[in-house]
Amino acid sequence: MAYTIVIDPGHGGSDWGAAYEGRKEKDDNLNLALAVGRILENNGINVEYTRTDDVYNTPLEKAMMGNNAGADFFISFHRNATGVPQKSTGIETLVYDDSGIKAEMARNINRELANLGFLNRGVIERPNLVVLKRTKMPALLIEAGFIDNEKDNEKFDAQFNEVAAAIAEGILETLDMGSLTERPLYKVQVGAYEDKDNADRLVSALQARGFDPYVIYQNGMYKVQVGAYANLSNAAAMENRLRDAGYPTFITT
Repeated sequence: MAYTIVIDPGHGGSDWGAAYEGRKEKDDNLNLALAVGRILENNGINVEYTRTDDVYNTPLEKAMMGNNAGADFFISFHRNATGVPQKSTGIETLVYDDSGIKAEMARNINRELANLGFLNRGVIERPNLVVLKRTKMPALLIEAGFIDNEKDNEKFDAQFNEVAAAIAEGILETLDMGSLTERPLYKVQVGAYEDKDNADRLVSALQARGFDPYVIYQNGMYKVQVGAYANLSNAAAMENRLRDAGYPTFITT
């Protein structure tokens, strides 16, 4: 069965969501949602997004996007906050009610994230959230750590690929589509910079050439990568495309 999942990067545009020392939730949400979406697509899931850039839609509009897509699941990505820095830590996943396959998926996602060292705050019922209440399919909202907790942010940045893979792992396991364990994801790296502005400029140049790049922060460097492939041959094909376009590359996991 080919599943369709609508992925919702929370907030966007004029709605920053939570913020901490210049860091905006809407940006973290988009980066993580796109990374998880790439992994799911490379593992046979049909993925649609409520946004792929910095635009705003109301929660009701997002719910309607999911309904109109006839999706099997709706997954919204967020970062948590208390407004009191360093007060709280950990991950949690919100559902309309704690029952059915959505609750199973939420627990699987939480478990995989907890395996990375996040505190597991559990599955929380939030029946008044529009994206959980007004969607017709099973829906969940992932709170991927607290944006006003420095340790959560450090883990989010340093283990970004692992965080994305953990969420995808929990989803795929719930759908009985196998495990990502023992199956490395191959990424094509195009550049690495100490200055994020340089990485952002390369991203813009790649996008103008029709590629779908993203930036991860790892070991003190902003790394520009393209793709996340379960099959090495697919990564090699992308590497050839990038090299033909004049970019130096190498494949990493």
